[in-house]
Amino acid sequence: MAKVGIVMGSDSDMAVMSKAAELLDEFGIEYEMNIISAHREPNEFFEWAGNAEKNGIKVIIAGAGMAAHLPGMCAAIFPLPVIGVPMYSKALGGNDALYSILQMPSGIPVATVAIDGAKNAAILAARILAVSDDELLGKLKNYKENLKEQVVEKDAKLKKDGWKEYLKSQK
Repeated sequence: MAKVGIVMGSDSDMAVMSKAAELLDEFGIEYEMNIISAHREPNEFFEWAGNAEKNGIKVIIAGAGMAAHLPGMCAAIFPLPVIGVPMYSKALGGNDALYSILQMPSGIPVATVAIDGAKNAAILAARILAVSDDELLGKLKNYKENLKEQVVEKDAKLKKDGWKEYLKSQK
C-alpha cells in the first residue's frame, strides 16, 4: 500500500501528530514519521522532502506551529499532495500557523485542516490514496458508517436517559 509521510518540526507536536499515525494504523496504511526542523536542519529537510517521492511517499502530512513553514516547504519540493496541520500555540492560539499554511502562493497548494486536526489530515490522506485503492475505500466507508452508528447510539441514550443523566454519564 502507498506510504504517507508524517513530519513535524518539533517533538512538542507529537501529541497531536500521533493521532494521524493512530488512524493510519487503523486503516492499515504504511507511514513513516519524522521530526525535522526546516529552520534548524535545512539540509536534512531538503534531503528528506526531495527524496520522499522516490522513497514511495504518496502524501505528506506536515504539522507546524508558529512560523509554520514546514507544510509549504514540503509542497514547494514534493510534487504530490501535502496536508498541513496547524498547531495550537499559547501565543496566538494557532491562528498564525493556520493563516501561514492557508495562504500559500498560487501553484503551491497545501490542503489545510483545523488547528490540531491531525486526525482529519489522516482521513484526508486515506481518501486521496483510496482513489486508486478499492480495499482502502471500503475501509473508509466502514469508518464513516461506524461514525454514524456512534451518533445513533448516543442519541438513543439521550432519549432513554434524558439530558441530565446523559451529561452525568459523560463525566
